[in-house]
Amino acid sequence: MSGDASSTIPAAGQHPCCGTAEEAAAADACCAPHAKEQAVTGGAGCCGADGPPDQQAPPRQAGRSGRADTTGAGGPLPAPAVVTGGRPEGLPVVVIGAGPVGLAAAAHLHERAVAFLVLEAGDQVGASVRQWAHVGLFSPWRYDIDAAARRLLDAAGWAAPDDEGLPTGAELVDAYLQPLATLPAIAAHLRLGARVTAISRVGADRVRTPGRADLPFVVRLADGTEVTASAIIDASGTWRTPNPLGANGLPSHGEPEAADSIDHALPDVLGAAREQHAGKHTIVVGAGHSAANTLLDLARLAETEPGTRITWAVRGGSAQRAFGGEDADQLPARGALGSGLHALVDTGRLTLVTGFGVHTVRRGTGGITLVAADGRTLTADRVVSATGFRPDHGITGELRLDLDPILGCTRTLAELIDPNQHSCGTVAPHGHRELGQPEPNYYAVGMKSYGRAPTFLMATGYEQVRSIAAALAGDFDAADDVRLDLPETGVCSSSLVAENAAREVAARFGLSPDVPVALADATMSLLPTASGPGDAVRAAADRIGLDHETALQIAALADRPGALPSVTGLISLTSSTGGGCCS
Repeated sequence: MSGDASSTIPAAGQHPCCGTAEEAAAADACCAPHAKEQAVTGGAGCCGADGPPDQQAPPRQAGRSGRADTTGAGGPLPAPAVVTGGRPEGLPVVVIGAGPVGLAAAAHLHERAVAFLVLEAGDQVGASVRQWAHVGLFSPWRYDIDAAARRLLDAAGWAAPDDEGLPTGAELVDAYLQPLATLPAIAAHLRLGARVTAISRVGADRVRTPGRADLPFVVRLADGTEVTASAIIDASGTWRTPNPLGANGLPSHGEPEAADSIDHALPDVLGAAREQHAGKHTIVVGAGHSAANTLLDLARLAETEPGTRITWAVRGGSAQRAFGGEDADQLPARGALGSGLHALVDTGRLTLVTGFGVHTVRRGTGGITLVAADGRTLTADRVVSATGFRPDHGITGELRLDLDPILGCTRTLAELIDPNQHSCGTVAPHGHRELGQPEPNYYAVGMKSYGRAPTFLMATGYEQVRSIAAALAGDFDAADDVRLDLPETGVCSSSLVAENAAREVAARFGLSPDVPVALADATMSLLPTASGPGDAVRAAADRIGLDHETALQIAALADRPGALPSVTGLISLTSSTGGGCCS
């Protein structure tokens, strides 16, 4: 599929089925799904045979110049929109982003026979997920697959993964997103390399009120192409807009100039980014699960790459919230890696620096130096900024949005997702009403809907778009019936990671699943007082009645008898720890 969106997307002024508005008017036709049968009966020749949206005639292509007609640039204005139930008919719903939630929205819109167009900025579906392909999810497959998407895939003979398995980002793309995107029902309405730069209403800026809801949206792309739409589902996420290093939410002084020495969250330090960190000193800034994953991977790297050093800098006066164990920490994902991080600190595998709010970044011959507001400095070869993400609402500057001043989500949703009060699994079900804006038929969904709250789950996003698709189709009973099937502790609970890891290791050694867990728990409790990790494993084996050789192999997760165990090798087996993304 070509990444040149301008050659395949109908421009503003073109009817999505019949070509230009003038051609549609000449044919006396309206090719929206709801009016298709009437148009064909009335003699319209451009709409083709009756059928679902994916069987309609494809959009008219632009000329070979690659620039389609646009309003105000010589092209005709769209035909007056037919308004039914508050949504202009005859135009597609534009979905921004072809990640898990964006493709789920497409699947639900297809089931509802609502015309849609998915615009993806990257050259592949799941472009952002591919950036953290090496990271495992806390959520097992049964929560990672949207129901409508599963129905489409099952009908095509898809080989579904094990519901209880825990995928990596790469597996999520390869086993789910890519097969979904190649189905005819989705592929025919998917455009890659189509980056949205602005959204407005046709012929109206943000100030105009009369008849506003009756006007189609106009979506402008980076190449200048403009697409008209009946509604917008913005599933573009937040991956491309990470928070800066600066403790006050602003970029640190000198941070842009040192960008080539700063990685953002979740670099693949054991894979593609290995050479940048092996045998070198890395500072990780941040206290969330993204920071924890990177710290654990760096610790694994240090086991085989001499000279690898790790410093962990947190803004708070203590890392206890990252460790877990305090009542104030209601994020299971944050506590999930706690004892693992604690063990790394207690055994000297990394250096923890607290109360370090980055103010200035300096480049020098000795590497990159971070300067705190109190004047303290840290110097290393490389920095990982794991300080979270924020939504970019810049493309909606001409829309009427009512955003929470703290989180940057809708005001109605803010109270439901406040990370000071809620974890991943305690967020109440919510749908089109909570996500609605003063701008009718514009919805931010998925990660972007949560603003700066770090507690989003894919399963939550799937329910969001199911509700919105139902509302856009006029089925408000279904749209208002919002539900979420999550464990009480949330699918980011570390127990899911531990259970799966324990089953795999137990099967490998012919043991009961409780044995690896017992060994891991005992070892982690003995590490702070043992002379080394090997002694801690042997003492733990004695405590639970397991022979030393098997215990060492389990701890090291290696086949070589007598291999010295790594602290990190045990972390995924402990009943209170895990590793991965909260999604």
